[in-house]
Amino acid sequence: MQSFVVQKAVTAQGVVADARITVDGDRVVDISDGASDAMPLWAVPGFVDTHCHGAVQVSFGAPDLDANRRARAFHLSKGTTTLFASTVTLSVDDLVAQEEVLRQLTEEGVIDGIHLEGPFLAPEKKGAHAEHLLLDPDPASVQRLIDAGGPALRMITMAPEREGAMQAIQQFVEAGVAVAFGHSNADADVCNASIAAGTTVATHLFNAMNGIHHREPGPVPALLHDERVLVELICDGVHLHPDVIRMAYDAAGAHRIGLVTDAMSATGADDGRYLLGNLDVEVRDGVARLTTDDGSEGAIAGSTLTMADAFQFCVGTVGLAIPEVAAMAATTPARFHGLDDVGELAVGKRADVCLVDDDGILHQVWHRGERVL
Repeated sequence: MQSFVVQKAVTAQGVVADARITVDGDRVVDISDGASDAMPLWAVPGFVDTHCHGAVQVSFGAPDLDANRRARAFHLSKGTTTLFASTVTLSVDDLVAQEEVLRQLTEEGVIDGIHLEGPFLAPEKKGAHAEHLLLDPDPASVQRLIDAGGPALRMITMAPEREGAMQAIQQFVEAGVAVAFGHSNADADVCNASIAAGTTVATHLFNAMNGIHHREPGPVPALLHDERVLVELICDGVHLHPDVIRMAYDAAGAHRIGLVTDAMSATGADDGRYLLGNLDVEVRDGVARLTTDDGSEGAIAGSTLTMADAFQFCVGTVGLAIPEVAAMAATTPARFHGLDDVGELAVGKRADVCLVDDDGILHQVWHRGERVL
């Protein structure tokens, strides 16, 4: 049994001052106030990233299991104590092969689930997805993906305007897979219809979807205002302006926003050339973009963001309060995805804890009761 004392702890019951957090094994067994000799830090729940493609020159789903473990360990060192490994658009055969790798890692407890981003996406909003591999969902292909992922498959991003998409949404939902609206050219009506059919997540809101127009609102207002939807935000200062993040926060609230990294294999590595799926990406100054034949600026291709940096950005640049950012980084995504054992500092929950200072800078990471940073 071990314990540590912090000036403030963001718990399921609220902020506790001079909090002593006691851990036995991998569980929190007590949280009490009024302790002395507190570290000048905040304790917040370990971060929950449900959209992450890789790190340290490794893409999740690569056949090398140890390489996947290295990428996971990097994100753990940055506070991500719960992680869904994300794929990009490939052929159904190749995705099934990646699911088999990621399912094994889920069963080992290395990762916490699989997120398929594609292949049922819109060519108009393909972003960093290979257009020739995008396709309409058919029941047989959908079932292959469900069967290959099994209980490890937690989420899929789809464009609901594709032929057969509404049926596919229902097929995934019936199998226990969350469906996310994303990489879509849909208007507000189709977006609302997809929510009615079972969509419960907005993949990186604002990015790879139609923007807001005062007479043609598009999907963004619907996704922001519908209480059934978890709104993903990539808070790296590249994908979204701080004013847009504040607007989303004012509209949806911390109880419906989930911070994600969308991190690719260049995360934690040097600038240079990389592959995302089968597309060439160049990273300059930490910003990943598709390469182009004419040398012009290509589409943003994921990010090199960590959850630690996203947390700090929301506190220091956007100006949000630490308890609200803690909800966005952990509690809210855990609740929406049914991850009952994580996402909160509470007695009986898994001892996943991040310690940050008043500026949101990460200082310590505890995972399953063991300090990893």
